Amino acid sequence: MESERVVDFQSLTENVGRFNLRNKTFLIPQMSKIGSHLIAATFRGFGVNAKVMDTCKGLDLGKEYTSGKECYPCQITTGDILYFLKKEEERLGEDFNPKNCVYFMPESDGPCRFGMYNKYQRIVLDSFPELKSIKIGSLTTKDGYSLAGIVEKERAGDLRKATYFSIVLADILDRLLWKIRPYEKEPGMADDFIERSMHVMEDSFEKYGANKDFDKILDKMEEIIKEGKAIIDPNIPAKPLIGIVGEIYLRTHVQANQDLIRVLEKYGAEVINASIAEWINYTAYDRFREAKIGFRFSLKQLRLGSMRYYLKRIIGFGGDLLYQEFRQNQAYKRVRSLIDLAEDHKVADLDNILKEKDLFCFDVGTEACLSIAGIVEYARGGYNGVVNVYPFNCMPSTITSAIVKPLMNELRIPYLDTSYDSSFQPGKETAIRTFMYQAYQHFKRNGRKRQI
Repeated sequence: MESERVVDFQSLTENVGRFNLRNKTFLIPQMSKIGSHLIAATFRGFGVNAKVMDTCKGLDLGKEYTSGKECYPCQITTGDILYFLKKEEERLGEDFNPKNCVYFMPESDGPCRFGMYNKYQRIVLDSFPELKSIKIGSLTTKDGYSLAGIVEKERAGDLRKATYFSIVLADILDRLLWKIRPYEKEPGMADDFIERSMHVMEDSFEKYGANKDFDKILDKMEEIIKEGKAIIDPNIPAKPLIGIVGEIYLRTHVQANQDLIRVLEKYGAEVINASIAEWINYTAYDRFREAKIGFRFSLKQLRLGSMRYYLKRIIGFGGDLLYQEFRQNQAYKRVRSLIDLAEDHKVADLDNILKEKDLFCFDVGTEACLSIAGIVEYARGGYNGVVNVYPFNCMPSTITSAIVKPLMNELRIPYLDTSYDSSFQPGKETAIRTFMYQAYQHFKRNGRKRQI
């Protein structure tokens, strides 16, 4: 592949957006390994040829076609799609036709650079004449990641519900791994078990997701939980509990954060990471909250057209949020009857925490809303330390750090910022070891007792 740096700005609107996936290969970048594979399986159940791309194998390509000013996830995902297409071209030769592919890169509104990834990657792909025909499929937080337009209208709602449920179950599988791996009877048992379990759940979502037969999927999850509990060695004592917050990609993508959770476990931690479902719930909640504000403002001005518009959004996003919380609670209730996994944060509770403590405001937006309030929730839950994970120079996580550091000092709860880019910093593991020493001392003094 040879690049020609010519920008066609019309392509940014014509070749980035919502495209019907019928008879297309839907290329999904890997963020959470389990989450990406369960999402792909759900799409396949609806007749979409969805494929999870390898990740980080094309990082050199990603760095070559970025300037370094972009945040790290942009480099990784740019490299992932270029590497995949390069290998496909080598494999298929003259039969290679990128027009048959749709590359998935969602976006968010607001000040985060994530909202520009797909535009920048469109420019990069267009710089290769043979790749101009590949479309970039984009969903947005503006409508709560609606799937309208990518499948038949009558199936879009069911696909969104099944996809959300796959995200919840992927979160639970991740949390099961983090629950059993620090206490496994033999090294490697937990990783092997979760890998096998991921494929079992892939089959379940591909088979039952399209019919929304979620009880059968939960039955299979119950079998996995029971088998996973047998890996735990009851003779291993409890360990310090560490909570992770931060930018969703970095905290989730194992290669990007240099396997942070495993490093923390290496130095004696039991870790719980913020979930992906929490972010999906947040987007629905924030649109619901904005619609209520708009409705109240329109009511004061007696603008009937605006009132109808915002009322429709209140009903739509409020319904999405209620459904998502119902399905999430249903899954966690079934699972927690078998094993003590951490429940997910309710977004309305996080909003109330920020108001109660006057720490931040949902009006500002960004992941800082979730991270700051999530840290307070961790303190209330008796966690022994908190780690904030983010790309180097990430604005929302820098805000989080500035606000919570004084709070953590006041509560005497160990806190660590870990920023990442494509470099390996020799002092980072030393910082983690020091943090874990502090967390262990906190654990010896307090156990897992409520701090606020």
